[in-house]
Amino acid sequence: METPDRRIVAHYQKHANAWDQDRQKVWNDKVWHDRFIALLAKGSAVLELGCGSGWPVGRHLAGNGMRVTGIDSSPQMIELCRQRLPDQEWIVADMREVTLGRRFHGILAWDSFFHLEFGDQRKMFQIFAGHAEAGAYLMFNAGPKHGVAMGEYRGDPLYHASLDPTEYEGLLKQHGFEVVQHVANDPEAGGRTVWLARRG
Repeated sequence: METPDRRIVAHYQKHANAWDQDRQKVWNDKVWHDRFIALLAKGSAVLELGCGSGWPVGRHLAGNGMRVTGIDSSPQMIELCRQRLPDQEWIVADMREVTLGRRFHGILAWDSFFHLEFGDQRKMFQIFAGHAEAGAYLMFNAGPKHGVAMGEYRGDPLYHASLDPTEYEGLLKQHGFEVVQHVANDPEAGGRTVWLARRG
């Protein structure tokens, strides 16, 4: 039987248009995207892993002078990105298998990384490191402690997982990143737990 984490790709393809509409109504995490952008120079190349429909985050990055390369497993999501922001780069791909052969000044895995199961999350740090310039900033969100949390969206189960914070710290250090800021259950961001790190 297919495990819940393996249903994520089909889930977002099925609900692409509904998710897009709902995401535009609620942007309660903008504060973190503003912090991320403030660390980057205009013209910086940003890799957005799990970019969704490009609204509002991709639009905000591009509007602040970033050069965005967005990756999403949903063709429908990427089509929305291409329609809205045709001057940016949008690629249909699974973030767990990305090998672009180039490096970025910023890497964002927001509201996407936490849908991966434990082993896939651990493997992502090699992908982060392989696409990060020296001095690049990485931002992702996870849970506050090790475990699985099953949510629900429009009647379908939605898988979330998190490693322990000490393991995230160890993985970041192992792959050449230092933690810049970490906030658990941030009330300024809808209760999200956020990691912001810099590549040495």
